[in-house]
Amino acid sequence: MNTLKQGDAVPNFEVNDENGQLIKLADYKGKKWVVFFYPAASTPTCTVEACNIRDHYKELSNAGYEVLGVSADTQKKQSNFKSKHGFQYPLIADVDKVMINAFGVWGSKKFMGRTFDGIHRKTFIINEKGVVERVIDTVKAKEHAAQILG
Repeated sequence: MNTLKQGDAVPNFEVNDENGQLIKLADYKGKKWVVFFYPAASTPTCTVEACNIRDHYKELSNAGYEVLGVSADTQKKQSNFKSKHGFQYPLIADVDKVMINAFGVWGSKKFMGRTFDGIHRKTFIINEKGVVERVIDTVKAKEHAAQILG
């Protein structure tokens, strides 16, 4: 797993959000943005994490951040997740793992004594030049927005 680090430029990408709208790196030129990767929509910890960002979205927006949530779920699953919880930000349906691989968050994981490949829960704070300013490697789902703003 070759995860982007502080100081790395974000590689070019083109992916679809929950509505099938094309989202690309160029859309964020000149903007500060946050990309958070989560293993699966509608699972308990991912829901808490995404809802924490929803609940503090105004503070993130006031700090100048745009937000993108990314998992390998289908557009339908992402759309249902967004509708059910009222998220104000796009959810990327990265079924082909374009962003997941570009940011280097796919790799070996352990859970309940089992080893498997999956998405590592990580968040990237990116500046107006498309460079990673900070990586949150240990996301605290209930305090995620505070970690981003901190």
